[in-house]
Amino acid sequence: MPKIIHTMIRVLDPDRSLQFYGEGFDFAVSHRLDYPDFSLIYLRNPESEFELELTHNRDRTEPYTHGDGYGHIGIVTDDLQAMHDKLSAMGCAPAAIKEFKQDGTLLARFFFVLDPDGYKIEVLEKWGHYR
Repeated sequence: MPKIIHTMIRVLDPDRSLQFYGEGFDFAVSHRLDYPDFSLIYLRNPESEFELELTHNRDRTEPYTHGDGYGHIGIVTDDLQAMHDKLSAMGCAPAAIKEFKQDGTLLARFFFVLDPDGYKIEVLEKWGHYR
């Protein structure tokens, strides 16, 4: 049976991205492949085997554009307010915490934050469907 194992994003400054994902979400390098022209850096945290692959093309000097097709990466946490406070203290300026309801029933609490390359990260509180 197939299973999803990673998603890849291109980053301009891998050190800055490693700091953001490491400090913000406890991601650590699980595998790294360095070549003369590019690096593939795989990150994961203790909560999941799913990996975030950071691709760094060494000759790239301009920030990547995301077009109109990219959405976001979803990350779940037990304590949404603590995660919001942590990212704020890092200087990341997360958006306000919002609630998503249907017919008055709470479905999710979440906020968005941008990584150093402008990729949206949706941080959701563990609840209902979002585990």
